[in-house]
Amino acid sequence: MDANADPTAIRVLVFGAALRAGSTNARLASLAADVIAVGGAQVDLARMREFDMPLYDGDLEEAEGLPAGALALAERIGRCDAFVISSPEYNASVPGPLKNAIDWVSRVRPQPFKTKHALLLSSSPSLVGGNRGLWALRVPLEHLGTRVYPDMFSLSRAHESFTEDGRLAQPGAQERLTETITGFMRLVCADVRFVCLRRRWYEFPGDRTDAPVTQRAED
Repeated sequence: MDANADPTAIRVLVFGAALRAGSTNARLASLAADVIAVGGAQVDLARMREFDMPLYDGDLEEAEGLPAGALALAERIGRCDAFVISSPEYNASVPGPLKNAIDWVSRVRPQPFKTKHALLLSSSPSLVGGNRGLWALRVPLEHLGTRVYPDMFSLSRAHESFTEDGRLAQPGAQERLTETITGFMRLVCADVRFVCLRRRWYEFPGDRTDAPVTQRAED
């Protein structure tokens, strides 16, 4: 991100969560980054290979501390207001390298996933896209306090779904991606720019509309 950019702009980390150089998820992440940048936000585009780390091992953590790759990813997440992950689907679930990265980064204090907004994307050669992997990915992120956007975007038959200029070839897919990202960014902007909406959780006991409001501590 440009150090001279407007400090009031929204900052978004867009993360392609595949190791393979020719991954369609890297292409989808790049396309999402372009859509976000057009909307005026600052974009930090990253790939999994930038954050090398071993398999999580509690003994290794105790002996050597957190690996440099995990600390670098935590720092990039910490600098952003929101993040977007474009993740492949492995055997109907989360890819091992991505889950491992989440586990390592969750050990950083303060824990960087907490209260961040996240949008989940996926591309897959499957006819049904990568939806199953995205549903699995929601579980650890939401457990860590991430506010995962309800709508997700999954691109099926991804190996034949990109045009030469990097856009989506499937009818309506580009529009659907743009609409999903636009809705997500509106929510992020509201949280960042309007103090009355920032970092607040409320509980209403039962269905009573006149019940007293109690603030739930996020810690």
